[in-house]
Amino acid sequence: MRILVTGAAGFIGAALSLRLLQRGDEVLGYDNLNPYYDVSLKRARLQRLQAQPRFSFVEAALEDRAALDAAFERFKPARVVNLAAQAGVRYSLENPRAYIDSNLVGFGNILECCRTAKVEHLLYASSSSVYGGNTKLPFSVRDSVDHPLSLYAASKKSNELMAHCYSHLYGLPTTGLRFFTVYGPWGRPDMALFKFTRNILAGEPIEVYNHGRHRRDFTYIDDIIEGVVRTLDHAPKATPDGPLHPGTSRAPYRVYNIGNHQPVDLMRYIGVLEEALGRRAEIRMLPLQPGDVPDTEADVEELMHDVGYAPSTPVEIGVRHFVDWYVAHYSQQA
Repeated sequence: MRILVTGAAGFIGAALSLRLLQRGDEVLGYDNLNPYYDVSLKRARLQRLQAQPRFSFVEAALEDRAALDAAFERFKPARVVNLAAQAGVRYSLENPRAYIDSNLVGFGNILECCRTAKVEHLLYASSSSVYGGNTKLPFSVRDSVDHPLSLYAASKKSNELMAHCYSHLYGLPTTGLRFFTVYGPWGRPDMALFKFTRNILAGEPIEVYNHGRHRRDFTYIDDIIEGVVRTLDHAPKATPDGPLHPGTSRAPYRVYNIGNHQPVDLMRYIGVLEEALGRRAEIRMLPLQPGDVPDTEADVEELMHDVGYAPSTPVEIGVRHFVDWYVAHYSQQA
């Protein structure tokens, strides 16, 4: 199968592309390699993919309509996975225009390309951040998500609304996945596990917000990729009758949570990391940051029912795998 993966040099995008290549698919990666975080890490992920014979790559932004049109025209994908986006809740407070350009204008370009190319299925990244001010746990796709707490969250909810329009008007099958705190080898440097590991090894304090009173649905990368692949192979169909909820539609449209559905206290997570590193962390407690959500927990009932998604990696194993990768990768860079 010919699959276009945007954000292919990113954490989830690179892992997904490798998995698709290993099962025999042909993958076109698309990424602008922006400097939001260390570009050398993105290039290192990309290097692993470029060693595969069925992988090709385009370096361009989603906002570059001509480049995106040309990629679709040349590659003619059967399915598309849109993981490219400006990520990060806190950065959206500093540079909101980046989110408008990439997450709104760029996603609109993706939808138009998928419509004209008549792709079989568009799967795209949403985020657990859309739950914003919701306080009922676990977070369910059956719940309203009308109170985002950051422009990043608002942009992801907007993507779901835009996708629904294309599913309804043009019959384009679309699926949105609300990712919950993904971690593991080759992860993002702006995420807590990466920053904590770097600082602890450097003998520097780690910053813990909300005075450590966070619970997160930490989800290991391999579990995420398994769920993404299964969902990609399960294009939604219209629901002509029967009851609906916000994650479904009469159109070929679905939204799912994808998370471990077993939240972990942040302080326990830090303790697991300390054990894996064999070092204690110096902790600097700070108040809750603007845009942050204190607790997250994914209700994945619909995803388990529809595609058999069953995450299985406990944080003790996942964090150890990350630490092993981090030490090996950065010892080679030294």
